[in-house]
Amino acid sequence: MKDKYSQAKREQYGQRLASHLCDQHFGPAPTATLDGPAVLRFTPIRQVNLFVVQQLLAQWTAEMARLRSPYFDFEAPDVRQALTQFMNALSRRIKLSRAAFEPLLAQAISDALGVATDPGPTFEHKLLGGQPTATAEQLRDALRYLDLDKALFQGFIDTLTPNITLERDFLLNRFRLYQEANYKSHAPLEQVVAEFSRLLPLSASDLLDTEAARSAPQVEVPAVVLPSVATAAAPTGEAKLSAAPVVATSAAPTPKPAPTGPEATPPPTFVAQPAPVAPLPPPAEPVREPMAETEAPTSVPLHEKLKADQPVTAPLSETLRGERPSATLAEKSAPKVESLREAISINQRFSFINELFNGENMEYHTAIQHLDTLPNAELAKRYVTTELSHKYGWVRKEEHINKLLKLLDRKFA
Repeated sequence: MKDKYSQAKREQYGQRLASHLCDQHFGPAPTATLDGPAVLRFTPIRQVNLFVVQQLLAQWTAEMARLRSPYFDFEAPDVRQALTQFMNALSRRIKLSRAAFEPLLAQAISDALGVATDPGPTFEHKLLGGQPTATAEQLRDALRYLDLDKALFQGFIDTLTPNITLERDFLLNRFRLYQEANYKSHAPLEQVVAEFSRLLPLSASDLLDTEAARSAPQVEVPAVVLPSVATAAAPTGEAKLSAAPVVATSAAPTPKPAPTGPEATPPPTFVAQPAPVAPLPPPAEPVREPMAETEAPTSVPLHEKLKADQPVTAPLSETLRGERPSATLAEKSAPKVESLREAISINQRFSFINELFNGENMEYHTAIQHLDTLPNAELAKRYVTTELSHKYGWVRKEEHINKLLKLLDRKFA
């Protein structure tokens, strides 16, 4: 029987862990604020940090959408250009107090655990979002915010026909079948829980939906279904969920006397078995490991570690580059750009960081800065295709490399 996990319990744990981490960071300095680079390094679990950034992008997009009026032409080229510059400048000024940051962190923790307990809702809400239709390219573009189980989602997208618009219901049903056929490639829940437990004690059984277990049909549940990690120590005052098998307590009905005669032998009962689902092709190549390596917590407070690691001059642009409202217009006209750093939008930025620079924000920043100092396109492209490609082992990264090379063409046009 497949275990059911509780969203409410994920959210409760997310709130407790967010409060715990914020106490460590903001406790010594209650009025402190976080900028973009600090958000990307706030927890050792990279998926949590990425989901915080994704929420910030949603807020940023909502702010941009509010800058509309029936009285003015916001589609005029000069207005769009000015709006682009304004929103890019705003995106480089993330400033999060504890009151603003803690709810985002709590939601990100809950969502990260949701990826581990059931990837289906993650596909629906994080990749599809509110879109009634989507293409493989749009889904692949949303992968920049996924670190946990990324290979599973990438493998599914690789099965879709490129440049074809597909209906939401079709995609949801097809992903469900793909997930069932490739469930072994899903990151084990215990592995993910262990990462969180290093920050605040947690076991897989703490996330079980006990109400669903009580209302489920009476079945014999093998003890192995509930993992032994449930015996891990919990914080003082927190109740532990029992790992014992479910046992029905209702009284059994009084058996009727066995029939005799022609009715003594009951007719055979036929149980319909679902047709086996043919597995879809596995992913051609995992994009990256499901979980980023994390270090065991030390006695050094979290806020001190962040303070020591944080670059002094890193602007917000090193975390979020503005999603330009005139992106479509810019792509069509492909104007010359003076600065590579300023020309890279938020979507391109996260694609480059995750796919080309192994998720390392500062290494991306260093490479882009160096490219901006080179005098001509030949030297810039040679730096990309030889030095950077060799250093980071860019294999099957042609799509992202070509995007970077096109930006260099615009810079040196």
